[in-house]
Amino acid sequence: MIGAELPIEAEPAHAAEATGAEVQLVDLSRSYGSIAAVRQLNVSVRAGEFLTLLGASGSGKTTTLMMIAGFVTPSDGDILIGGRSVVRLPADKRNLGVVFQSYALFPHMSVADNVGFPLRMRGLDKAAIGARVSEALAMVHLDGLGARRIDEISGGQQQRVALARALVYRPPVLLMDEPLGALDRQLRESMQAEIKRIQRQLGLTVIYVTHDQEEALVMSDRIAIMRGGEIQQIDTPTAIYERPVNAYVAQFLGESNVLDGLVKELRPQGTVIRSASGWQIEAPAASFAVGAAVRAMIRPEAILIARADNAAAGENRLNCVIEDGEYLGQSVRYYLHGSGIDLIVREPRRPGGTMLPRGAAVTAVFGRADVQLFPPEFA
Repeated sequence: MIGAELPIEAEPAHAAEATGAEVQLVDLSRSYGSIAAVRQLNVSVRAGEFLTLLGASGSGKTTTLMMIAGFVTPSDGDILIGGRSVVRLPADKRNLGVVFQSYALFPHMSVADNVGFPLRMRGLDKAAIGARVSEALAMVHLDGLGARRIDEISGGQQQRVALARALVYRPPVLLMDEPLGALDRQLRESMQAEIKRIQRQLGLTVIYVTHDQEEALVMSDRIAIMRGGEIQQIDTPTAIYERPVNAYVAQFLGESNVLDGLVKELRPQGTVIRSASGWQIEAPAASFAVGAAVRAMIRPEAILIARADNAAAGENRLNCVIEDGEYLGQSVRYYLHGSGIDLIVREPRRPGGTMLPRGAAVTAVFGRADVQLFPPEFA
């Protein structure tokens, strides 16, 4: 995945004509002594695209964002914004909007003064600043709150002030580093929709950093999964979730069941996998040789617990016992164990909300096509 441009799917449609700028990372690297935080990234972010850098702590996503912003100097490589190299420009000359998790607001200033601060630094006159600030506050639904102090508004409103301040000077690119991490779930979901609305309305290019998988799936045109300073896969949310390129991506994005076994038999219709503990499943035809170690991945929502109305739902059947269950409102999650395997099953809530009891003997059913095979890397 390193050092070469990664595949790009069809360009997503945007509600507004893109006014944002294209961002290109060319062999971008950053090392701290012998530790490589980011390794030769080559990525093109389209004008008006919402790209999320998703990864665990230490994956290199924030370092990448800080290099684009100009707060961290690359060890090697180049950064182009709108086709122009900015790698030697200081942060304040790159004309980028930046929103941090901490918001970095000035507590002694009013809301309006916080939003207008970047414009004062750029030398705009008072009338122009007032008009721009009013426009930015209206955009984030904070009309009428300009005179309040920062400590007089809620956390969600502070997040909106930080967003308005980043947008007030109309940057072509908006960089966001875990901006919703401090908000509760309901407010976070509301702000996700708000950020997407503004991004589409303005046609902005957004590069967004998060460790929240659901947030990335909901908000992004494309997601770049990072690990160890490298991009494992960059693609649309649908493609990454349904067609992960390796076992790490499959396990990282969303819940997954991962079963390790050996190829027992190659059949015209599929590949038979068996484990030392005795379970056997069938996967689609693959290029593995008989005897090869493989890692099989099945999403929890692809597995059904066999009942009278779905007993013939798939080619694979595993006898298990329910160890636990969780009622999640619209769905139910079961934890199963049997024949040396542990499975997570996520089913839609059934009429009446009745759950199967702990200790119940059940059969897990899933189709051959629901199994994806990978080499056993990233164990």
